[in-house]
Amino acid sequence: MTAGAVAGRLEDPSHELWQPAAPYLDTASYGLPPRPAFEAVESALGDWRAGRIGWEHWDASTGRAREAFARLVGVDARQVATGATVSQLVGLLAASLPSGSRVVAPEVDFASLLFPWLAHADRGVEVATVPLDRLAEAVDARTTVVAFSAVQSSSGEVADLDAVTDAARRHGALVVVDATQACGWLPLDASRFDALVCGAYKWLMSPRGSSFLVVSDALLARTRPLMAGWYAADDPRATYYGPPLRLAASARRLETSPAWFSWVGTAPALELLLELGVEAIHAHDVALTNRFRRGLGLPDGDSAIVTVDVPGARERLERAGIRASVRASSLRMSFHVYNSEADVDAALEALAG
Repeated sequence: MTAGAVAGRLEDPSHELWQPAAPYLDTASYGLPPRPAFEAVESALGDWRAGRIGWEHWDASTGRAREAFARLVGVDARQVATGATVSQLVGLLAASLPSGSRVVAPEVDFASLLFPWLAHADRGVEVATVPLDRLAEAVDARTTVVAFSAVQSSSGEVADLDAVTDAARRHGALVVVDATQACGWLPLDASRFDALVCGAYKWLMSPRGSSFLVVSDALLARTRPLMAGWYAADDPRATYYGPPLRLAASARRLETSPAWFSWVGTAPALELLLELGVEAIHAHDVALTNRFRRGLGLPDGDSAIVTVDVPGARERLERAGIRASVRASSLRMSFHVYNSEADVDAALEALAG
């Protein structure tokens, strides 16, 4: 499917997959739910209010979402753990690091990726931060983990995944990738990394409260399930009560009991993304971003996120009813499946005053 086919399908009013009130160019803050996801949550809330069904129906959505995410990033579902937030899942990895470990990370990466490692300074865990373009060269024999976002939240810069991963492999370091600003538009193979984490409420267009961790078998064996409860058991519905500890052999041993309604909306959103195809979405999103960049006299880029410095930009967009955001003092625009060339042109017109 070509980018034009994606755009054509999404702009076909018979589908009505999304209903933004105005041009919405802020997916890097939160994504808009497709109709199947929104309606699934509405239906679940109605059933909850009326007490019509058991919770098992809602819980099944967690398994559907786990399977869909595994397909999205090219791994087996047994390697995927679900959670609520990125920091919760990274925190499990950080807590299992040996004392005295050294973590290398970009200096302006998102706090939810950095804070879990920094919280272990009292047991000698060192976090060394460097500019993103120097990350690969900063990995050396002292490095235990290199942790970084595939796409930077503040700027939209896409990391050199090959260079960083190759450097880590040469020195025996673990690779932990935050794909929150990447999954859903940037094709990724999570099997290349020791761990990949992703919050689903941005480019995966899901309710807030659903996140994923892909973990290699070797790293899973070294990760302590510190928040293990009934849902981490080998058969959760058959083992509600009492010892002994009986954890799942898969990454599910790291899970906590899911917030049902978040997952009710996540499963259909991911299934729609799989139907559309990430390769086609990537072409669509980057083409729109580059149309915007060219409109401002900027060279083409490789990201669905662009940051620009235009005096009064936020106020001009707000007056035009266009939603964007400001990060690190710059205007941040992000383009996704529900955006069109008309949205780009409307933003350029508003910024031109």
